Amino acid sequence: MERECEENLKQIISGFRECRNAFTAIGDETRQLILLVLLESDLSGIRVGEIAQKTHLTRPSVSHHLQILKEAGIVAMRREGTKNYYYLSADETRWEEISDLINRIYAGVQHISSQS
Repeated sequence: MERECEENLKQIISGFRECRNAFTAIGDETRQLILLVLLESDLSGIRVGEIAQKTHLTRPSVSHHLQILKEAGIVAMRREGTKNYYYLSADETRWEEISDLINRIYAGVQHISSQS
């Protein structure tokens, strides 16, 4: 059992390392607002101007925050000619890794709680 706990802890440490940029990116309130807009949009994506309109942010600000989210593996982008569409994707982003890490931590907390 102790070996299993050690392995779980190693995987949590590794997960933190892999997801660090993603956690930093989604920790910002402005980026959370942008994520909410992306969650409300359809799966085909949304352009910077539309996001700026819905969030009351400037286009340069939205572009800056989207770049951070994209580099962190939180949002995906597709290009159609000169137009960029931003969207959330379970396949093309780190969301599954983040979910796995959170679930692993939660299982560890449950294990600790059950021993008290």
